[in-house]
Amino acid sequence: MKQRRLGRTGLVVSEIGMGTMTFGSMADESTSHAIMDRALDHGINFFDAAEMYPVPPNAKWAGKTEEILGKWLAGRPRDSVILASKVTGPGGGWFLGPVRSGNTGLDRHNIVRAVEGSLTRLGTDYIDLYQTHWPDPDLPLEETLEALDRLIESGKVRYVGCSNQNAHGLMKSLWLSAEHAYARYETIQNNFSMLNRRFEDELAEVCRREDISLLAYSPLAGGVLSGKYQGGAWPEPARFSTYRADPARGERMTKRFVNEKTLASVDEFTMLAKECDLTVAAFAIAWTLTRDFLGSTLVGATTVEQLDETVKAAAATLSEEALSRCDAISQRIMYPMG
Repeated sequence: MKQRRLGRTGLVVSEIGMGTMTFGSMADESTSHAIMDRALDHGINFFDAAEMYPVPPNAKWAGKTEEILGKWLAGRPRDSVILASKVTGPGGGWFLGPVRSGNTGLDRHNIVRAVEGSLTRLGTDYIDLYQTHWPDPDLPLEETLEALDRLIESGKVRYVGCSNQNAHGLMKSLWLSAEHAYARYETIQNNFSMLNRRFEDELAEVCRREDISLLAYSPLAGGVLSGKYQGGAWPEPARFSTYRADPARGERMTKRFVNEKTLASVDEFTMLAKECDLTVAAFAIAWTLTRDFLGSTLVGATTVEQLDETVKAAAATLSEEALSRCDAISQRIMYPMG
């Protein structure tokens, strides 16, 4: 497993990271521990969690993923893994409503309460990378950055990053960090896949020029790029099948990723992957690893076998021809003509 440095930090992580958001919902504790054991066997040293996990959304589960991860970490050398987590911010209400500390805003009070809760559940005295899960547009960004900077000074957090942010928000944060001598965001964790390349429109250039690393989440577009939704299938307990059953929360997301255009493109990607002797899932992850602004691609798994298949991407080499054909398929999805 190759490794990459995150931003300007001292964190050197596996280029495939372990996303944990299904631990405690779609994967029980014993299965989650087995998956993380196998991740280490594969050379994965980067584990990403959040105070609001797991999903699919269920308010009573919030924090369970960190508890599962904390039990797994117990007894292991703390420096054997690089641990990331997140304070929710107001955007988490889409999943949970105002049920947790940190879920109502990114002010000093909520950030401190959120990190203390995460540290307790994780059973550790520091988090390597602490991220804002969603921006808080109603709060001055200076307050958020100052609160995060204090966490670093206290030793509870080593570095900070953001998630679900746009180019304006990221650039503004960098300016404020420079202006006030706050710690800056070193990473940005955004949705990025062959079905969603919007990051490349503006944010990719910000990352290149400012030396910030993308942590790509949902590289399989919520499972769509695994092929599980082809032919009108709605498998259980797959994510969009769950969202589809709750139209008030998930209809918009479901239609965005599971539609006629995306499913047709998956057929094309699948044929291309087969020519490269890869499954479409491994191909999709390997594609993200070709991006020069990437720090790590976060993969999820609900079984050990699923993880074994997806990490094959780390050893894959995609030709220029294959990448060019990917571009052509993506172009038809994102910017259709006529």
